[in-house]
Amino acid sequence: MSVSQTLTRADLCEAVHEEVGLSRQECSGMVERTLELIVESLERSETVKLSGFGVFQVREKRARMGRNPKTGEPAAINPRRVISFRASQIMKGRVHDAVVET
Repeated sequence: MSVSQTLTRADLCEAVHEEVGLSRQECSGMVERTLELIVESLERSETVKLSGFGVFQVREKRARMGRNPKTGEPAAINPRRVISFRASQIMKGRVHDAVVET
């Protein structure tokens, strides 16, 4: 993984390349297609369940009144669609038990 401790698409492609042994170009295509399938499903408001990883869902937020935090004035918040992610118990357990190296 990169020095910044952020996993990127390039890092995913490289990991698939090393694990599977396909060319970097083929692995890049696999990663891109996988991510594209997830996005396409979410665009159709479908739930994406990845066993042992978690669940992505699109939720509809209704219009409501909020406040401008700077001025305190009431402000209308438009209805919108948001993506939520709920990690699986397996993932939560692994993250909880992981030792962070400094």
